[in-house]
Amino acid sequence: MLQFLIQFIKHPRKIGAIAPSGVSLAQKMMEPIDFTKARCITEYGPGTGSFTDELIREKRPETCLLLIEQNPTFCKLLRDKYQSQPNVHIIEGTAADINLYLSLHGFSNADYIVSGLPFTSLPEKISSSILSATKQAIGEEGAFITFQYSLVKKHFFETHFTIVHMLRELHNLPPAYVLVMKSCDPR
Repeated sequence: MLQFLIQFIKHPRKIGAIAPSGVSLAQKMMEPIDFTKARCITEYGPGTGSFTDELIREKRPETCLLLIEQNPTFCKLLRDKYQSQPNVHIIEGTAADINLYLSLHGFSNADYIVSGLPFTSLPEKISSSILSATKQAIGEEGAFITFQYSLVKKHFFETHFTIVHMLRELHNLPPAYVLVMKSCDPR
């Protein structure tokens, strides 16, 4: 918690929250995932591992989990916590390079991409780059799952994806929306 707060103070536009997501939000983010069929799951911005803990707990041992984190402090924390887990790969890099990381691990697409990135505070050019790469990465079958504290970016997401489902988690502080998106052509 303290490490998260320190990183937020140092990089408020990149961290986007003063505390890690709660367990109830992490569980809500897992609801759209069919863990019995997923071969490759990617997480953008795992931070201190709120969603990662749930992903590791739910995934099959043979499912590949790629954790893409840009913050070096969080990467070290993630390595300390997860590097001994089977098929979990911690990548210090940017989500915009998802297709390179998938290829390096033998995948053409991810079945699911779970995101903790603060799209509301990221510059639009960076967000667009990440979302374009994500659309390619999930192909026609995969899903992109992210959460937002408000729906201010909903229209922006719809320029890249079709929102197929929206969940609300009221037990998180602050409450959050979980958006489940597909690469279908936006309406």
